[in-house]
Amino acid sequence: MTSRRDFLASTAAAAAAIAARPADADAALTAIGTAGPAPIAGATRPVVVSSANGLRGVKLAYDRIVAGTDTLDAIIAGVNIQELDPDDQSVGLGGLPNADGVVQLDASCMHGPTKRAGAVACLEDIATPSLVAKAVMDYTDHTILVGEGARRFALDLGFTPQNLLTEKSRQDWLRWKARLNPNDFWLDHDDDVRINTTHGTINMNAVNAAGDISSVTTTSGMAYKIPGRIGDSPIVGAGQYCDNTAGAAGSTGRGEANIKICGGFLTVEFLRQGLAPEVAVLKTLERLVAMTEPRLLNARGRPNFDIQFYAVTKDGRYAGGSLYEGADFAVCDARGARLEKCVYLFGRGP
Repeated sequence: MTSRRDFLASTAAAAAAIAARPADADAALTAIGTAGPAPIAGATRPVVVSSANGLRGVKLAYDRIVAGTDTLDAIIAGVNIQELDPDDQSVGLGGLPNADGVVQLDASCMHGPTKRAGAVACLEDIATPSLVAKAVMDYTDHTILVGEGARRFALDLGFTPQNLLTEKSRQDWLRWKARLNPNDFWLDHDDDVRINTTHGTINMNAVNAAGDISSVTTTSGMAYKIPGRIGDSPIVGAGQYCDNTAGAAGSTGRGEANIKICGGFLTVEFLRQGLAPEVAVLKTLERLVAMTEPRLLNARGRPNFDIQFYAVTKDGRYAGGSLYEGADFAVCDARGARLEKCVYLFGRGP
């Protein structure tokens, strides 16, 4: 196990360096070739997959894995890029705040070879919750720490606190707050009524040449959420999950929907049963639709939100899946880093 001294040195260096089934489901399952990327002629390893915002991260993670870095350390370095990017308002520094204007972050990770996991939720003032989640895994007998306890734990380990609310995100929050009630004393910004309600997260999964697997998910959660709300990202088995005998999977999108089906775990179980990753993510999406409450379904019985799942198998096959047509995901293997299309359940047409 990495020593506390080595951990602090490595994390500081990393931060500095990175500064019911739907009616058309059967058709979707039989038309994967037209809905997404063509099947690969033989799986390849290593491979790293992530949500589309991880395009830079999958390349960094892949390069580190090829150089011999552990899969979890590599993908956490990959997601650190987004966590430390103030222009990505869905995660880490500059993430959109909760209803009180406070940025609260969530993350979880899992390491296939050691069968260990760690997570943090409602973490304030620390820009890299993925690293704190790994510290929970490495240095405690717990799996998840939340709120002030998670913050104190991070500070005790030497993480540096900072104000995570950038001016851009603060202005977005003020604009949202001003328009909550037309009869309050806040001006309504009628000259600019567009409210930024970014929904985002980054999930990343990887397998190396030896077949060792890891997964990580990190987020700032729903914009302007009720303080204390957490979604699926810090829930091991929902926001991400990996099993070194089968594969890894994770999600971005509406966390409340994913929590109810334990989507990360469910997708990996489908992989264990021998399903192709394209089929596994679609079957998980089917289950999600079946568990969606009526108030969130449109007139056609389809969810009025979107969500994506990403999966990689032990032998290096991979896929991304989305409820609706058009989503991309990021992948990096020997062919380089690129975006590919997700398979999907529903088209965007009428």
